[in-house]
Amino acid sequence: TSLSTSTLITMSSHHWLLAWLGLELNTLSILPMIIKPHHPRATEAATKYFLIQATAAALILFSSTLNAWQTGHWSITNISTPAASVTITVAITLKLGLAPTHAWYPEVLQGTTMNTALILSTWQKLAPLTLLYLMKNNLPNNLILTIGALSILVGGWAGLNQTQTRKIMALSSVAHMGWLIIALNMSLDVATMALAVYILLTTTMFTSFNITTTKTLTDLGVTWPQSPVLLATMLITLLSLGGLPPLTGFAPKWLILTSLCHTKLLMLSTVIVLASLPSLFFYIRMAYLAALTAPPNTTNAQHKWRHKMLRPWALGPAMVMTGLLLPLTPLMAT
Repeated sequence: TSLSTSTLITMSSHHWLLAWLGLELNTLSILPMIIKPHHPRATEAATKYFLIQATAAALILFSSTLNAWQTGHWSITNISTPAASVTITVAITLKLGLAPTHAWYPEVLQGTTMNTALILSTWQKLAPLTLLYLMKNNLPNNLILTIGALSILVGGWAGLNQTQTRKIMALSSVAHMGWLIIALNMSLDVATMALAVYILLTTTMFTSFNITTTKTLTDLGVTWPQSPVLLATMLITLLSLGGLPPLTGFAPKWLILTSLCHTKLLMLSTVIVLASLPSLFFYIRMAYLAALTAPPNTTNAQHKWRHKMLRPWALGPAMVMTGLLLPLTPLMAT
C-alpha cells in the first residue's frame, strides 16, 4: 500500500481529498513495520509517529477544506488562500520532520530497526515532497527559506552531542531536508537532484550500518576487522554526506548556493554554509572514530563475533556513486 502513495498523490494533482487519503494510507502502512520488533521502544516510536502524522494530515485536511470553502475548488496546484497555504506548508514540514517541528524524528528512528529507519528517512519523504512540488507556485517563500535555514542549523548543532548512529542520521536528514526545500524554492530540477543524491547517500549509510551492526559511535572502532574495504568506503560516504568537494554530496550544495547567489540571497547563502559546518564536524568525527582510534590490523582486542556478513549486491555500485558522480553535475543540472 505504501508503494502506491506517491502515485496516488500525483494522480490526484487536482484534488486535496485524494492526496490526504494517500498520506493516511502511507502512515497506516508503515506503522506495522515500526511496531514489528514488539519492544517497548518500538511501540513508543509507532505511537509517536502515528500522532505526529495524524496531526499533520488533519491540518492538511483542515487547510484544504478552508481553501475549498473560500475558492470553490480542491485543486492542489492552485491554492489562492494565504492562510491555507501557510498551514499546509507547516503541516508538511511537520510530516517531513523539519525544524522547528523536528523533535519527534530522531526519537522515532531510534526506536525502530535500521531497515525501518531507512524507509522512514527515504521513501516516507516522497509523498509530502510531492505535495510541495505540486504547490511550488503558491508556497510562502519567506517561510520556506526560514524553515530551510533553521533546519540546517538545528540538524548540525543537535547532532554534535549524539552517540547513536540512528539519531545522527536522523539529524543529518533534518539538515539535508533543509537544503532540499531551499532548493525547491529556487529550481525543481536542482531539488530533484538534491533528493536523488540524499536518497543515495542515506541508503548507502544505513545499509552499511546495518551490515556491520553499528548502532553507536563506539561500535565504529571495531568495524575494521569485519570488513576493511566496507569501512573505507563508508568513511568516504560520510565525507560525501558532509558535502566535501571531490565527492557526490558536494554537487547539490554547489548548485543550491549558485542559485541563491544568482537571486542575490547572499546573506542566506552565508548562513546556511556556516550552519552546515557542525554537520561536517560530526561526520568527520565519525570518520575519526572509525579510522584513527583502532589499529589498522586484526588484534586480540575485544571485537564483535564474526558472523557471516550479508553483502547486498547494490551496495558496491551505490558506494561508488556516492564518491564519483560529481563530474556529472552539468548533466544533472540541465
